[in-house]
Amino acid sequence: MKKFKFQLETLLKVTRMKKEDAEVAFAESARKLEEGREALANLIAEMQQGQRDYEALSQEGTKVTIGRLMTFNSFFAWKREQIEMQQGIVLQLRAEKQKKLQALMEVMSYLKSIEQLKEKRLQEYKEEAMQEEQKMLDEIGLQLTMRRKAGEAS
Repeated sequence: MKKFKFQLETLLKVTRMKKEDAEVAFAESARKLEEGREALANLIAEMQQGQRDYEALSQEGTKVTIGRLMTFNSFFAWKREQIEMQQGIVLQLRAEKQKKLQALMEVMSYLKSIEQLKEKRLQEYKEEAMQEEQKMLDEIGLQLTMRRKAGEAS
């Protein structure tokens, strides 16, 4: 009997490569999301530090000039704007990560179905090989029985 050959082996290899590509893309999007979250945390920390500096300045009892008050106000408005922008970026990155995860899951599902098909075909091949082997053994047994009977008759 000829060696087992899966007809869709090329498709299986291509799908495995697509799975690897999808895994890399998902990991990259997860890394970008983490970087975005870190940047957001840094902006929030900067805002909090500015608030602490403002509170410390106002508790010292020194006069706060209008210019200094305007500077703090501008700083806080600028930081709020940066934080809002970064929150939007984080939302986009989260959505992108979800898309990459969905694509990865689809490729993995497709790959699994092809691998299951290959296993099924391999099992069928093994069963056919067993049947063929059994047929040959039966034939050999039959020939031996016929020879014995022919030997006994003469």
